[in-house]
Amino acid sequence: MCSDSYNFFWNKRKSCSLLQQKVASMTMPVLENAVETLFSKDFHLLQALNVADLGCAAGPTMFTVISTIKRMMERKCRELNCQTLELQVYLNDLPRNDFNTLFKGLSSKVVGNKCEEVSCYVVGVPGSFHGRLFPCNSLHLVHSCYSVHWLTQAPKGLTSKEGLALNMEKIYISKTSPPVVREAYLSQFHEDFTMFLNSRSQEVVPNGCMVLIRRGRLSSDPSDMESCFTWELLVIAIAELVSQGLIDEDKLDTFNVPSYFPSLEEVKDIVKRNGSFTIDHMEGFELDSPQMRENDKWVRGEKFAKVTRAFTEPIISNQFGHEIIYKLYEKFTHIVVSNLEAKIPKNTSIILVLSKIVG
Repeated sequence: MCSDSYNFFWNKRKSCSLLQQKVASMTMPVLENAVETLFSKDFHLLQALNVADLGCAAGPTMFTVISTIKRMMERKCRELNCQTLELQVYLNDLPRNDFNTLFKGLSSKVVGNKCEEVSCYVVGVPGSFHGRLFPCNSLHLVHSCYSVHWLTQAPKGLTSKEGLALNMEKIYISKTSPPVVREAYLSQFHEDFTMFLNSRSQEVVPNGCMVLIRRGRLSSDPSDMESCFTWELLVIAIAELVSQGLIDEDKLDTFNVPSYFPSLEEVKDIVKRNGSFTIDHMEGFELDSPQMRENDKWVRGEKFAKVTRAFTEPIISNQFGHEIIYKLYEKFTHIVVSNLEAKIPKNTSIILVLSKIVG
């Protein structure tokens, strides 16, 4: 990778991870409480605590998670005057993730430092977290931040019997989308999140827990702007390139984003139907977009566009081709700036703490 490409890659990573770092910092008390709960259930009698971070990417959030767990383990072992456990961490993401960069970033303070009270050992586990990744009854704690809202695929059933697109000129749920689009997205989310819970129910030990932080919405309406703002502006940019003949119209009409921001009730319903976990804690919270701190609307727009590009470019380039990427996000930046007279909607997140049911 040339130096310019390397710097661009990391600038994207940095801009995309700012919100994740803020969310991770806010939710650290929940993760700390999860570790404390494990110790109250006699998990400190083990030799090692097995932790999986699902959808870890290669950003700094993962280091914060590991450090928090280590610190809590050290504190609890001192309080209980028990033998210090070792920490085994499994870092998971899709095979295309930059695992090399991830492991280069692991300092001696995190991995295998015998001067620390808790020795930490880390391995990479490439693969989709929607399916099985680990042996049965092997995990004590599962963590995931801003990954579980991604679907395994775009929703099924978005074409008519005649093969016509049912969500034309849109790429997500919109105010103008027919009801079948909302139903298809909810159905795909139900299928994928159920698959996720089924897989983890086999891998997590009884009384083990999961801390899941995901994008979501507080509104009952899935077409509300809190979950659709980015996609609504992005499709405008794509449509302009279609009008210029740079993108085939059929590619736009057949493209639907493989992501879903559920409501709290939708999440709760699937967990209860699955029956493998109890809900220990669930809440939704809103955060202002970090870009709104910028006074200059062009700076705000450019930063928002960088964040959007960081997490949308892979699926966009796969559908429309690499050659249109620069023009598309340049156009998107101008569209964002023109819309920044109004405030960027707040980011809504859901934090979910689940315990594996015994028996």
